[in-house]
Amino acid sequence: MIDLATDALDPDLVQAGRTLLLGPVSFVMGAASLRDLPPDELPEIAFAGRSNVGKSSLINALTERGNLARVSNTPGRTQQLNFFRFADRMMMVDMPGYGYAEAPKAMVKAWQKMVFSYLRGRSNLARVYVLIDGRHGVKENDREVFKLLDDAAVSYQVVVTKADKEKAPVLAKRLQAIETELRRHVAAYPEVIVTSSRKMRGMETLRAAIARLLLENNQGG
Repeated sequence: MIDLATDALDPDLVQAGRTLLLGPVSFVMGAASLRDLPPDELPEIAFAGRSNVGKSSLINALTERGNLARVSNTPGRTQQLNFFRFADRMMMVDMPGYGYAEAPKAMVKAWQKMVFSYLRGRSNLARVYVLIDGRHGVKENDREVFKLLDDAAVSYQVVVTKADKEKAPVLAKRLQAIETELRRHVAAYPEVIVTSSRKMRGMETLRAAIARLLLENNQGG
């Protein structure tokens, strides 16, 4: 589990993460189908999670921009793949939430087909950050996404959200259960990052992790 104070992190990675995530960013497009995807010129990271897991709030906190990703109390608000370009270094993808049972079934099926096809086929996708609500832990539809990513050999890392809304002993047990489950998944990065968008907890850690990922990606390329 990664839940470290900023001074316990590599200061170079912390600074690199801040420079990248707090630097220039532009909304590129919202892709409603695979035909609409932008060119795969830059390394991409994607954020996925169940509807109402706090994905938009996390992206806004991570970039310290209040409205980069749209926040709503209505689950299922994000209905397309939203692409954000960070200078000329990285593309971030805000993916539609999954597991929203109250949305029309045909719409849910279409979203899932698009998302899963994207995950399987995007060659420049460096990592998917799968968000898990700290109050609930891993659900069955999360496991389906884990399996999909395993089968597609797409690297992913779990980010726990809303950590401030659960008592510490309960959260600790839940985190232990998540880490135990992830050991069974071949494409899962072994360490879990714990966050709270409301209290800005874990943001420097996540930024540093993304900076390290890009550094490794550049070295590998």
